[in-house]
Amino acid sequence: MLKIEGIAAFVAVAEAGSISEAARRLRLSKSVVSERLAEMEKTLGATLLHRTTRKLTLTEDGAAFLERASRIVHDVREAAADLARRRGTLAGPLRITAPVTFGRMHLGPALYPFLADHPEIELTLDLDDRRVDASSDGYDAIIRHGLIADSRLVAWKLARSRRLLVASPDYLSRHGRPTSLSDLENHRGIFYSNRGVADWRFQGPDGAVVIRGKLAFGVNNGDVIHDAAVAGLGIALLPVFIAGPAIGEGRLVEIDVGYRPEPEFIFMAHPEGRNPSAKLRAIADHLKQAFGDPPYWERNR
Repeated sequence: MLKIEGIAAFVAVAEAGSISEAARRLRLSKSVVSERLAEMEKTLGATLLHRTTRKLTLTEDGAAFLERASRIVHDVREAAADLARRRGTLAGPLRITAPVTFGRMHLGPALYPFLADHPEIELTLDLDDRRVDASSDGYDAIIRHGLIADSRLVAWKLARSRRLLVASPDYLSRHGRPTSLSDLENHRGIFYSNRGVADWRFQGPDGAVVIRGKLAFGVNNGDVIHDAAVAGLGIALLPVFIAGPAIGEGRLVEIDVGYRPEPEFIFMAHPEGRNPSAKLRAIADHLKQAFGDPPYWERNR
């Protein structure tokens, strides 16, 4: 007879691409995951995975089995969560990914009291600035800052997020303060490298206005962009939730070029076609309330 533990192990390995990563996500040893896979393949009488020293790939049977297996695992988890709701509790595993800087500065502190109130929720929070695929990477939801561009995701807005053009007083004393978009083109910029382009985007009367600066430094982390701007390497476009404290302390200065940066949001998104669990909805509602409208990091600006 098939066991749900074996089906869950197979789905986790298929999503993670390796037994070691699946074991980490399931909080099991690699040997246990391997044993569950082997037992399930024996029960089914089919090989579901091609195993080599470098990677695991799905066989034809494995690919056919995966879609239904994923639904089974999801439905069992939801059934368990429904029972917990009937008892008046939120329970079960949940995997969410979020950006490093926002996670450290704001998301973590907002989550701690919620998790203390719901000790049966088993939350794994991965802080990572790379672009992820919620479905293939095995996440129940992603939290991101920016524009919502993936049509495969259903997104909930958690908070507004303004961005500001900033530089250090030292940089502005050496290079001058830009007062127009044309001035900005001649300045050194610090850019978020995960976007793949070195530009700043603003709201114009007829749509987006894109300005390319001179690349001084590209990096995929908001903390390092902030630190590079404070160090005087160039001009950066940073969210208020990162730049606000340094502006208040005089280590960064806001720059007005006559146009506002494009509006953005902090959002939580889950894969389309997958019904969000009650615990995911509860976390989203809690975060909206914790951040506020306007969010607390923008109320003094």
